[in-house]
Amino acid sequence: MSRTGVVLLTIFGIAQCQIRLDPLVNTKLGLIRGLSATDGDYSMFLGIPYAQVNTDNPFGAAIPHPRFDDIFSAYKESAICPQIEEFNNTIVGTLDCLHLNVYVPNQASSQNRLPVLVWIHGGGFVHGFSNRYMFGPKYLVRHGVILITLNYRLGPYGFMCLDTPDVPGNQGLKDQQLGLRWIKDNIAEFGGDFNKITIMGQSAGAASVEYQVYFSEPNLYNQVILQSGSVLSSWALSSSDATAPLKVAQHLGFQTDDLSEALSFLKDVDTGLVIAAVSELGYRFGPCIEKEFEGVEGFLTNRPLNIDVPHIRDIPVLAGFNSLEFIFMYGNMPGSFFKNWNGFNESLKQAFNYDDEFHVMEDIVRHFYIGDEEMSENVKWDIIDFSSDIDFNFPMERSIKKFIKNGAQAVFRYVFSYSGGRNFVKNKINVTADGASHADEIGYLFDYFEKRTPSDDDQRIIDQMTTLWTNFVKYGDPTPDTTELLPVKWIPMTEDTYNYLEINRELSLKKRPFHTRMAFWELFYKANEDKLKYFSEN
Repeated sequence: MSRTGVVLLTIFGIAQCQIRLDPLVNTKLGLIRGLSATDGDYSMFLGIPYAQVNTDNPFGAAIPHPRFDDIFSAYKESAICPQIEEFNNTIVGTLDCLHLNVYVPNQASSQNRLPVLVWIHGGGFVHGFSNRYMFGPKYLVRHGVILITLNYRLGPYGFMCLDTPDVPGNQGLKDQQLGLRWIKDNIAEFGGDFNKITIMGQSAGAASVEYQVYFSEPNLYNQVILQSGSVLSSWALSSSDATAPLKVAQHLGFQTDDLSEALSFLKDVDTGLVIAAVSELGYRFGPCIEKEFEGVEGFLTNRPLNIDVPHIRDIPVLAGFNSLEFIFMYGNMPGSFFKNWNGFNESLKQAFNYDDEFHVMEDIVRHFYIGDEEMSENVKWDIIDFSSDIDFNFPMERSIKKFIKNGAQAVFRYVFSYSGGRNFVKNKINVTADGASHADEIGYLFDYFEKRTPSDDDQRIIDQMTTLWTNFVKYGDPTPDTTELLPVKWIPMTEDTYNYLEINRELSLKKRPFHTRMAFWELFYKANEDKLKYFSEN
């Protein structure tokens, strides 16, 4: 941390005969006091507010947080944006949630500025939070990088799209942008290098990172990491719906046909009631294409598939997915579930404009994955492959190719397939099959709520992944040198060489993951490009 920006103060008395020294940082917004960590050689600055929600328009754009009048005590990270959280299925949250957490290795200083890794959580744009409960920092910061995790608004507060100047859409993505601006402006005072910032996300967090690459200022980041999420996934883009506030207000007892009246009513309703009403009505809000208005800062104003990615030029990228992404959804389903499964139709309708003739295309997809088999538990693994491919694997393939075409400096591609004791999602749903589910890699990058000691094998994967990821943060190359821990040189993918690193019990460099399936989708999309929803105006 900067010697000019950080003062170590003796505070809080003496505990166990030891004087505790807590850091005080002088940022552009005022003094921020943090905590000394107890599980590593780093300091924590928790719950720093980077922006404020406008109480008169909580569904609209936030504003940067003003200067602190007094020393801000960054001791708590309890704020969660309004949502139905996924662990206990309870409604939680407050609009005073636009906070970030900064974890700083103690060797950081103005003479030793450290690279910065910014984590944007996933959760389908409807749930998630940045707290240590899920994203403990100790495995990453020990490698000499500053880790920052941030909250952003979700659901109706983050992604209601009304095609109006007050609520144009994508408020959650704009929250992230405000957070990135705060980091760019203030991280030097923590001993960070504001010219070496990597933004990283998983699932909807990865899509968020990619949206930032498309639509944010390029000076806010220097490198990107995308884990199992792409803006070219059908789930990453939603439609505007000007009737949503009217229906939510009506559900809560207020009848009106006037949009302004509905929003005025909803702004004063308890956020928990709004979240409950949205859930009961079956709304699922996400990023949308904004209409542009004079005097309003827009964000997502064109479909990513329709435009180039100029800001990726000369930017290193680390990106990939897991070997069995959709096992989280179908791994424990009973045999009766698959008899009535209609996912081929439903998934294709999300991605394509489905006319009367498209059922022929659906048949082609069906036959590719299950042949002439009847729907039953016997085709469960084929269904998992299909759903993984259409929602995660092939969209990532397309994003990566687009990065390379637009001049990315290097694209380091991976497939995570390790199955161990910290596979976060598989353990949560008690699936024991080999392979890695969506989000399983998180347990090997972060210290999450299961605090048991890792096995020797799990610790090796933790050491390998956090070294690969932080090498990328520091050097733009996950394997600048091969070592006993990292015996394989990770060679980036090119237009002609489809390299990827498989992360399993052994690291191995391979070519063309799921080649037959990806080649099928490449041909399928080319044959039906005119029916892709990304090219339509609605």
